[in-house]
Amino acid sequence: MDLLPDLDELVVLRGAARDLEMRIRQPAASQLQGTHRSAHRGRGLEFDEVRAYAAGDDARTIDWRVTARRGRPHTKLFREERERQVWLLADLHPGLYFGSRRQLKSALLLRAAAWLAWVTVDSGDRLGAVIARGSSVPEMLPPRSRDIGALAVLQALVQNQPRAPGLSASGTLSTALNTLRPLLRPGSSVVVLSDFSNLDAAAETALVALSMRAECRLIWLTDVLEREGLQPGAYRVGLPGRLWSIDGADSRDAWSVTWAQREQHVGDLSRSHRLPLLRLDTADDLAQQMPAFISESR
Repeated sequence: MDLLPDLDELVVLRGAARDLEMRIRQPAASQLQGTHRSAHRGRGLEFDEVRAYAAGDDARTIDWRVTARRGRPHTKLFREERERQVWLLADLHPGLYFGSRRQLKSALLLRAAAWLAWVTVDSGDRLGAVIARGSSVPEMLPPRSRDIGALAVLQALVQNQPRAPGLSASGTLSTALNTLRPLLRPGSSVVVLSDFSNLDAAAETALVALSMRAECRLIWLTDVLEREGLQPGAYRVGLPGRLWSIDGADSRDAWSVTWAQREQHVGDLSRSHRLPLLRLDTADDLAQQMPAFISESR
């Protein structure tokens, strides 16, 4: 398998993802207000056509331009939007260029995103994405339906995947979350794909705020080396130009503490705010992991 996935590989994953469907859990706010849709809540209304005004029509929907042009009242008709918006938030920072097993964490993110993308558009929904790119401003792709929506997102992920190890600037995850929040419409669904190494207080606050506006799920990208640390021995670690020596045995205690703190932080966030969480490891086979994650959301 190639180190960096290309668009062809992500397109092939459509076959594996076929026939799976994503289901949107109702946000707490909508559960309190019932399940009936209206012009003000729900997925929204789309303009359909204009026809002559008839007794009983809502005067607020009169199309005054057409009325003036034709000399008699005309009203706008609307139909309920059937497509929902599904957003992928990809925390694609340079630190994901790392993996000690089957694949890089960045490659794992792209492959998981491809599963979700194809399930979304094959279910008749619109797919959008916000891609965090290290120190750069996040890239936003507006929701689009059918193949063109999935291909646009996957091509952007391929283009933005890190091609060398590096450090991401602080605040990139919170910036991406804050970029997405005002774009959400009622009934939207969000899947956040990240290793949550940048889960600081600002990112946590932004994630909680986002989850109040949309159904939100988390995919946590991990690697066994992060969890278990180095085996006994001498190692050269770091980034190109910033390497240092480390003893595996001496580093394991501190390594374990750091990992346990992140694990507790992510787990507590998921539980306290009822955010469904899937942990994906670089050694995992997505064909075994993704169907269960998607079907549990039905």
